Amino acid sequence: MRLTSLTMLAAACVLSCVSAASAGTKLIVHVRTYDVAGKTGADLVEAMDRLGPKHGYMTRAIAETGYTVHWDLDISRQDGTCRLRQANGKLDLTYTFPRRLSPASPGLRKRWDGFMAGVRRHEHTHGRIAMRMMRATETALAGLERRDNWFCTGTHLEARRRINATYAEYEAKQNAFDAREHRGGGHVEHLVDALTKLD
Repeated sequence: MRLTSLTMLAAACVLSCVSAASAGTKLIVHVRTYDVAGKTGADLVEAMDRLGPKHGYMTRAIAETGYTVHWDLDISRQDGTCRLRQANGKLDLTYTFPRRLSPASPGLRKRWDGFMAGVRRHEHTHGRIAMRMMRATETALAGLERRDNWFCTGTHLEARRRINATYAEYEAKQNAFDAREHRGGGHVEHLVDALTKLD
């Protein structure tokens, strides 16, 4: 599961100039945990259902990938043409995972470790899709220029349109991945079944 947010600061050079040395996408990763306890796999699943990150109004998720996206655009105007000189993106990723606190038998510990390896793979795939989105946005913005007014209004609007179009494309990829993973008989169901099968 994931939470997303998109912001864009599209500024002319006078407002935001970023040197070429710091160009490109910056990635910031945070990892948060919430504590669960239980003597069996079923106990741990029940604890995750109660304590996991909120998913909608009434339900909770096992884990979560949240991210915010920020773009700082350096647009300048010369001889009536506005050009995008630099596009600097920042992807701020936050993963939230359960952390087992209670002691466990060797069998439960092994099943928990396998369960968590699968959960991490799922969430890290969301993160990789988000990183691909940033690279695709850089490509979409490359070479942007147009005849425009003193404020480069149309150029800013076109940059926003390209960013939003790429964002929508990759949100569809995120949703398709979740749909595959969470369908009946899918990867998430297998993970939960493997955790609880010997209880």
